Amino acid sequence: MAGGLFALLDDIAVLAKAAAASVDDVAAAAGRASVKASGVIVDDTAVTPQYVQGIDPKRELPIIKKIAIGSLRNKLLFILPAALLLSQFLPAALTPLLMIGGTYLCFEGVEKIWERVSGHTEDAADKAHEAGLVADEDTITSGAIRTDFILSAEIMVISLNEVKDEGFLLRAAILAVVAVAITALVYGVVALIVKMDDVGLHLAGKTGAQATIGRGLVAAMPKLLSTLSVVGIAAMIWVGGHIILVGLDELSQYWSPLHYPYQWVHGAEEAVHEATGALGGVLGWVTNTIGSAILGLIIGAIVVAIMHVIPRKGGHDEHAAVAKDPATGAEVPTDEKH
Repeated sequence: MAGGLFALLDDIAVLAKAAAASVDDVAAAAGRASVKASGVIVDDTAVTPQYVQGIDPKRELPIIKKIAIGSLRNKLLFILPAALLLSQFLPAALTPLLMIGGTYLCFEGVEKIWERVSGHTEDAADKAHEAGLVADEDTITSGAIRTDFILSAEIMVISLNEVKDEGFLLRAAILAVVAVAITALVYGVVALIVKMDDVGLHLAGKTGAQATIGRGLVAAMPKLLSTLSVVGIAAMIWVGGHIILVGLDELSQYWSPLHYPYQWVHGAEEAVHEATGALGGVLGWVTNTIGSAILGLIIGAIVVAIMHVIPRKGGHDEHAAVAKDPATGAEVPTDEKH
């Protein structure tokens, strides 16, 4: 009896060690997968603060919380099952889907450039704020979650590509860890960024060094948000272009000319790497980034031209959002459709 008990305890110990090793494997693989998706993560972090610019500071964190919940729901309930099923039964579809998402990123980035250059529209939240109105929270949240869906899909598919050789259940566990960890990281940083001015105001009311730091934070935050906006636009174009570039190379097995864009960019990267010695790695990466961004600009410009030249009957522009009068609750349009 005692021998049986000790044998059972030994089995439990072995199972516990195996479970611990599996957890370590999942965590390590999730970390590697997340690193590969870092470009899109930076994009996601840089883009999101735009959605709470110009609104009542008291509503910033509730809106970010709603966006974060929507992002996690997208990842776990929609993207994760779809990605796993596709990788299991139709892996060839992942690359085209990834390229469609990359095209959307290019479109979003170039559209924002077009709006700024043409002066055709301003950010809806800013316009509502200037008019003394309250930006409609549902409009802001739904727009942010739609954009996040594409970014989340890119993160999950890129991560999936890094663990595609693992078993089905292990892949599912790794991607679930990636989904939760990335969502917490991105929206934790976003919340910190958008509330930093409130921290600055609090410190500014103190004395000595705290007051100096507080005033510095208050002065720096508008510049930081503007910089993040520019970084977000650049990141969308670069990441989208790179996804399309790599996708074209993968699809070149079906039609060889699709390999040329990747070949040109990769050739330029290798030439710079070999010619610049110790800085070759960094400058080679910069060269690849520039090539990806150029492709992203071209693809994005084509889509923007199509979307804004061809009339869309009853079309809706998410940038032409609706605001609410705080006194009456009535909806007030903040921009014309374009």
